[in-house]
Amino acid sequence: MLRFLTAGESHGPILTAILDGMPANLPLTAEWINAELARRQQGYGRGGRMSIERDQVHLGGGVVAGKTTGAPIALMVENRDYQNWAQKDIPPMTVPRPGHADLTASVKYGYRELRLSLERASARETTMRVAVGAVCKRLLAEFGIQVQGYVVSIGDVDADLPDLSDEASYQARFAAAEASDVRCPDPEATERMHAAIRATIQAKDTLGGVIEVVALGLPPGLGSHVQWDRKLDGQLLAAVGSVPSVKGAEIGRAFALARLRGTAVHDEIDLAEDGSLQRRTNRAGGLEGGITTGEPLIVRAALKPIATTLTPLSSVDLASGEPRHIDYERSDFCQVPRGVPIIEAMVAFVLANALIEKLGGDSIEEMRPRFAALRRNHLADLPMDNQTWQFGYEYGLK
Repeated sequence: MLRFLTAGESHGPILTAILDGMPANLPLTAEWINAELARRQQGYGRGGRMSIERDQVHLGGGVVAGKTTGAPIALMVENRDYQNWAQKDIPPMTVPRPGHADLTASVKYGYRELRLSLERASARETTMRVAVGAVCKRLLAEFGIQVQGYVVSIGDVDADLPDLSDEASYQARFAAAEASDVRCPDPEATERMHAAIRATIQAKDTLGGVIEVVALGLPPGLGSHVQWDRKLDGQLLAAVGSVPSVKGAEIGRAFALARLRGTAVHDEIDLAEDGSLQRRTNRAGGLEGGITTGEPLIVRAALKPIATTLTPLSSVDLASGEPRHIDYERSDFCQVPRGVPIIEAMVAFVLANALIEKLGGDSIEEMRPRFAALRRNHLADLPMDNQTWQFGYEYGLK
């Protein structure tokens, strides 16, 4: 089982993570992880912090001579901005910001200084999630599985993105998104998103949006329907929902499909000439019964606008009890483009864990033949008894 923990404060000296459960002999370099960290720092509408940081991971354990050992992987990233805070006399923060953890965390932990809430709740923590996710992406790539995302809306600007069915079309969409500084694969929508962000900056406000992440190359059969906590739907929604600013998530087009009748929703099945079982559509988003179908897995996340705005919001000074406007803390105007690799990371973590659970094995060498032997969506892999039977439970029989 994969698991990870992160530690560190937004303006502390370092951020750290421990990733446990990764199999041995997976090729892994700092350069691979740094490429993902660089993606997190890019995006139109970002704030000033990203002009200070140059995130580079340090691998402190679990990786020797470019390969994982099976031991916990220790990852560390230095906060360059710490030098600006190390000897600074920090003024008291007593006015909680609406939409942040300032007040709720202080109620929970009894903080007498609100910055203690801010420092840990900051999205700076997601640096380490992206680092962990990069390792998980490396494992998935070993088995031909790719996780990548893009922006589908910012504010009220929606991209025109038709449903896709083939890998080549998805690859073209991914490339177009990475060429856009708002990570939107629709060039016309990209220009309108630029305009919306510029107008928001001039208005001293912030913008949210929606991100879509797609996983290609997944085999059918990951996850399970037999217990609530083994359903991949629940695991993915929980992981994505844990990202700062995310207030909602869906598999496929869940909220739109909820308005339709069943016959307009469910993916009908055909038998192809080669004996494979194929779905005509992928409205389910690659999951049925908490189990992967073998179709592209699609997850969407809705990100609220960042709560730190240049236009003051009303609050209360906890030191005096007087009404106050909040003080501005440096932040993004629109975090949505930078959020794409973060959502990707959480999806990759869940899928890597599901793959390890399915295959077992302590090393890549043990996992490869098991992956090759997986049952697929093929009629020959699904022999049916096709005869009458009885449950045969002894319960209640006299």
